[in-house]
Amino acid sequence: MAEKAKETKAVAPWRPLADLSRWESETDRMFNDFFGSRMRPWWPTRWSGGDDEITTPALDVYEEKDEIVVKAELPGLEKSDIQVNISDSHMSLKGEKKKEEKVEGENYYRRERSYGAFLRSVELPTGVQADKVKASFKNGILEIRLPKTEEAKAKEIKVKID
Repeated sequence: MAEKAKETKAVAPWRPLADLSRWESETDRMFNDFFGSRMRPWWPTRWSGGDDEITTPALDVYEEKDEIVVKAELPGLEKSDIQVNISDSHMSLKGEKKKEEKVEGENYYRRERSYGAFLRSVELPTGVQADKVKASFKNGILEIRLPKTEEAKAKEIKVKID
C-alpha cells in the first residue's frame, strides 16, 4: 500500500490587527468619496487627528557596524522646521509643517495635504554618543547618524555552537 504524500503548507502567524491602519484609511476614503466630509459629522476623523493635522513621519531605524542610522520622511519641511533631541536611550524628532495662506474664493475638489506639529520618539536599541550625532536633510529625507558607545560596540558576543 503506497503512502499518500502529505501536503505541506507554509505556516504564517495570524496578526489580526496588522491591516487595521490600512483598513481605517480605506474606510475613511470611501466615506469621504461617498458622503463628502461635510455630510459625515458622526464619522470619526482619522486616528492621527483632523483632516489638516500632520501625521507622524515614517521612520527607518537600522544598525550599521559602528552607528545607529535613523531616516525620516519629512516632505514639505525645511531643516529650520525640524528639531532632534537625544536623552538617555531615546531620540525624539519634533517639527511643524506650516500651513500655506488660505486661498479665498477657490472651490476645492480634494484637499489631502496635511499641516501641523508632530512629535515622534524612538527608543534607541543601544547606547550612543549623543555629543557626536550628525544629521543631514536632503530632498525631504532627514538622516541621523548616531555613533555607538564603545561599550555598545563591544557587546557583540560570539557563541560557540556544539
